[in-house]
Amino acid sequence: MDRLGIEMLSVFGMPPIEYVNLAAELGCRYITTGLAGFTLKTLGYPPFSLRDDEALRRELLAAMDDRGVSISLGEGLLIAPGVDVRSYAADLDIMAELRIPRINTVSLEPDRARTFDELAALTDLAAERGISTCIEPVLGLSIADLPTALAAVEHVGRDEIGLLIDTMHVARFGAGADDLRSLPADRVGYVQLSDTTLLPRMDNYAEEAMYERMAPGEGELPLVDMLAALPDDRVVGLELPMRSRAEAGVSAYDRLLPCVKSARALLARARETR
Repeated sequence: MDRLGIEMLSVFGMPPIEYVNLAAELGCRYITTGLAGFTLKTLGYPPFSLRDDEALRRELLAAMDDRGVSISLGEGLLIAPGVDVRSYAADLDIMAELRIPRINTVSLEPDRARTFDELAALTDLAAERGISTCIEPVLGLSIADLPTALAAVEHVGRDEIGLLIDTMHVARFGAGADDLRSLPADRVGYVQLSDTTLLPRMDNYAEEAMYERMAPGEGELPLVDMLAALPDDRVVGLELPMRSRAEAGVSAYDRLLPCVKSARALLARARETR
């Protein structure tokens, strides 16, 4: 096992215990999770709630201990208009119970000042529970590029805040390896790896990002250079939703195993380049 993980978007709401077993069978150490399933209804996975089902949380912790898998990132805590991030306190308590070391957030709040202040409040709230925070710049959202994300981190002014670097988002908002290399290494908290084309493949970017990404090496991104520009000890989560393959009947294991193999090869090449 190494620093690879399987991100929750890649499994479309697979039940948590099955998800842990899948990661272990793929030789990956990490999974990510929100407190409720992100479900692709056509796959027929039953809904679940880690928020409401205490027994499921116990079973999940036991399964992770048994398989040598842990949760690397908690998702679902958005900054948004009309939402006070302090309302996430109970969810953060559950994430601490699940031994989640960091959370990720994005902002849907158009007001930059409020985005930055809410990010600071969320970082404080998480840090009280021993959890660090990542902010993910995403094309089209309020924090949509690396300079804005760094400004947000500087506004928060805590050691417990960093950037989540998603290779697809980075490429699509026009940054590259040199931009990544210029980031303070201690501010890079997490990496999500996928490939894509340089130009959009769908009219709606959010739909493409959430449902149809490409396996590492299948697309046009300079992934070796991008990975070589980033710290070599961060978790690298494979965020590889492939809805068309899933709906064609390709199992999660068969969809993701080639991705794991290609990611390992890219990481090895990045180490040599670095």
